[in-house]
Parts: sequence; C-alpha cells; structure tokens
Amino acid sequence: MPVKSKLGQNFLRDGQAVERIVAALGDLGGQTVVEIGPGRGAITGALAAKAAHVVAVELDRDLASVLRARFQPGRVTVVEQDVLEFDFAAAAAQAGSELRVAGNLPYYITSPILRKLAQSHAALGTAVLMVQREVADRVTASPGSRDYGLLSVLVQAHGPVEPLFTLPPSAFSPPPQVHSTVFRWRLAPRFEELGVEGTGFLRFAGQAFAQKRKTLVNNLRAAGVATGHAHDAMALAGIDPRARAESLSIDSLAALWRALATSSSITKGDLR
Repeated sequence: MPVKSKLGQNFLRDGQAVERIVAALGDLGGQTVVEIGPGRGAITGALAAKAAHVVAVELDRDLASVLRARFQPGRVTVVEQDVLEFDFAAAAAQAGSELRVAGNLPYYITSPILRKLAQSHAALGTAVLMVQREVADRVTASPGSRDYGLLSVLVQAHGPVEPLFTLPPSAFSPPPQVHSTVFRWRLAPRFEELGVEGTGFLRFAGQAFAQKRKTLVNNLRAAGVATGHAHDAMALAGIDPRARAESLSIDSLAALWRALATSSSITKGDLR
C-alpha cells in the first residue's frame, strides 16, 4: 500500500520500540487503549495482546480497511476519523473507566493533538506518545532552557511528563528526516493545586509567551495590562521585573496570574 506523505505517514518497524511503548503504558489488563494513527498496526497488535480493548483512530480509509480485516472487532475497534474530532469522553464512558493513549503522532498536527488530549484530560490516564524529537524537547523542557515555552506549560500544567527514548529515522518506513522521541504523560491537571482557573491561566500563559524575546512586562502591556499593574503584580509574586516568561516555572506563572487577578487589570476585563 503506497504511503500518503500528505498524512505524515512514517510507519514504525522497530519491534523492540513497539514493546517498549506498550510496556510504558503499565499493566493493561482490563484497560481500554486509544491508539492515535495506528497505520499498518505494528503497535496495535502489541496493544491488543495485552489490553482488554483497543480503539484505533485512523484517518486513512485504506489503512482503516486493512486494520479491520486484520484484527478481531471484539479486541480492536477501528474508528475512521480525524483524532481531533474523536470524542474521548464518550469512549471513556463506554469503557467505564479512564483511557490509556498511545500513538505515533503525525508531525504536522502534533501540537493540535496534544491540545486535544489536554482538553480531554478528564477521560484520560497515561499517554505514551511518539513525536519529533524537537517537539519532545519542548514538551519536556525546564524553565530557563531554550526549548521551554507555551507548549511546555500547556502539557506540564496537565500532568508530569518524562522522555523515554529516541529513535533514528531508520526505525521507520519510509524513514523521516528527523529523529523521534517517545515520552510518557500522566494526565493529572495541576490547576487546583496552583490556585488558578485553567482556561484563564492558559490564556494568560499564551500572552506571557506571545513574543519570547520580549520581557513579561512588554508582553503583558501588549495584552492590555498597564505597566504599573504588571510591576506591582510581579513584585507581589516575587518575580524580577526584567524577567522573560521562559525563565518562570509554572508555579511562578501561576503566582503572577493570581497577583494580577487581584488587580484592576483583571477586574476591568484585560487579559481576555
């Protein structure tokens, strides 16, 4: 079957990597796993051997047909759909428990998929995902590093992440032009612990990181926060007024959000 490059198809062919991905999900006895982009079924088969049920979400009609022919419907349900439209909450309700997630994510829609998973966190437990190495570096980055940014905050605010291993292009067919990294993400949002409202905090984070080379004060001013208010809030949160967003931990960003929320910059409707 020909590869459809427009769908970002690079199929994993490293058997050891498949086993490591499945093992990283933990004990799958009695569990339902949603696999994103199963492709030719390399990971699907290994999941089906250990999980109670696999829901394989595949956009490519031809591959979906092959998967249906290959796997027993009682163990593997093939859903021919864009994963960005997939209803994780409904799948979890049908399973009667939270879902595990696995997938070799298409590079061209990796960030939207991660946002979709974050939005669906209530239905999800552990996710083990393969992405382009540079994206994994951003997802798992620490404050102050070159790779730390809004994607780091978005993912880590929804639960801890850890890089597991990296694969060369030769592990795939056809080989991509980049290395790929597998990471594990435990969906356990921190918003209550941080004392923030999730949607508002993430909107604020987007404004704080709007232009990484600018200081927080300048980015907040562009978002409608008066310089005086920004300085007062940063002092209250114990943040250097010259700081950039990339230097702040999620805890520090949350402290700043809380400080701003007590000022007129929030009550007057700024930071929308």
